[in-house]
Amino acid sequence: MTTLSLDRIRSEPIVPAAVAIAVIGLATILGAYYFQYVLGYRPCPLCLEQRYAYYAAIPLAAMVLLGVSVGSSHKVMLLAFVAIGAAMLWNTGLAAYHSGVEWQWWEGPKDCSGPVSNFGPAGGLRDLIQNTRVIRCDEAAWRFLGLSLAGYNVLISLALAAIAAWGALGAYRSWKASEAQ
Repeated sequence: MTTLSLDRIRSEPIVPAAVAIAVIGLATILGAYYFQYVLGYRPCPLCLEQRYAYYAAIPLAAMVLLGVSVGSSHKVMLLAFVAIGAAMLWNTGLAAYHSGVEWQWWEGPKDCSGPVSNFGPAGGLRDLIQNTRVIRCDEAAWRFLGLSLAGYNVLISLALAAIAAWGALGAYRSWKASEAQ
């Protein structure tokens, strides 16, 4: 990559920030799906809740890219990056909480024993109990280099929040530069 293109990325971070958020977010969600559907690691309720931020951030990043291509207001792009950053910071906290639950530093939520929505006919409760596989929030299903998937989500979410802040700063600077003209 040439110095000219690196200087342009530094001076106009809206597009690279949106692309990075969309690509890294999509890779993270696809990785979670791979662990769930291919490797057979069933997610606990906290794992599923941590996906919500990605479900919001990926489409918002794609909309920022669309907004750049059609000349949308810099205010709108700034708000999108702020929303992405807020979602990712919230997700960082949730993932850190989940990691602490896995390390037994604090107690986790009570609903990590799986939902029981319908007992059915008589004897149904016994069948339900015998056939229910409990997915616990306080046991890491997989670790690499000492970190669980929740631990890696802390790092990824924090990185995406920082990228969103960089994109928001770029959108803010573009907005102020367009007002000055």
